[in-house]
Amino acid sequence: MAASNKIIITCAVTGSIHTPTMSPHLPVTAEEIAEAAIGAAEAGASIIHLHARDPQTGKPDQTPQAFEPFLKVIKQRSNCVVNLTTGGSPFMSVEERLRPAAMFQPEVASLNMGSMNFGLFPMLERYKTFKYEWEPQMLEASRDLVFRNSFKDIEYVLSTMSQSGTRFEFECYDTSHLYNLHHFLERGLVKPPLFVQTVFGLLGGIGSHPEDVMHMKRTADRLFGDKYKWSVLGAGRSQMAIAATAAAMGGNIRVGLEDSLWIAKGKLAETNAHQVVQVRKIIEGLGLEVASPDEARVMLDLKGADRVAF
Repeated sequence: MAASNKIIITCAVTGSIHTPTMSPHLPVTAEEIAEAAIGAAEAGASIIHLHARDPQTGKPDQTPQAFEPFLKVIKQRSNCVVNLTTGGSPFMSVEERLRPAAMFQPEVASLNMGSMNFGLFPMLERYKTFKYEWEPQMLEASRDLVFRNSFKDIEYVLSTMSQSGTRFEFECYDTSHLYNLHHFLERGLVKPPLFVQTVFGLLGGIGSHPEDVMHMKRTADRLFGDKYKWSVLGAGRSQMAIAATAAAMGGNIRVGLEDSLWIAKGKLAETNAHQVVQVRKIIEGLGLEVASPDEARVMLDLKGADRVAF
């Protein structure tokens, strides 16, 4: 099977949405994040999407100093493609969010393709108490949160990273985000192959119904034709159902504790690797093959791990 027909698994190991109260398995310290990333890569993830956290409180931390310790360990111990967030936390400015990617120049960085409401507050109903004061405060504040990703913000990220050779995981939470990406493609500010990550099930974005998945795929096909690679992530309980739907259509898949804390109904995933193994079973059960990191590099036209700045 040609590399171009293989399925790329991305694993997003910690993120900024879930909080320490929600799962004892959420990686927080640099050591935990490194071990989670390496474990996910060994289980079959070719791309590892990374955020950082304050090791004392678990609060999202977008300083380059928070990323550096685990980046070096991951590079030493794994051949995986490292993907750094420029989304950070939706409460941060774009300048703050971009700092780690600008400094470390990874093979891939995420890039949110439009502003949106970003509702995390329903999770307040699931917990009576929280470990840290910042957790319920953050969730409550999302009732009045607009995750800003203006055209100016997106241009700022693209222009800042233009000389680094870093390519992007374009995160598209709704149909308009696909059209925004098409706008930048027409202007020549992004280059194919585009790695388009369609996101389902987050309050403020498109839903997680199979028709929503089909709609985003049809729209991307019409806008980008053969100039893109399609990937999906399903938030929370929709994670594996979305993965199975996309895998059956030949799509690439993202899993990880950033997107869902669960491995089955009512059962927390103990590791990120647990979710990678689960989705790999889905992929291979359909008679498909999982891409290695080097095959993913070819498919996405990446610069290679020898050209990063860490």
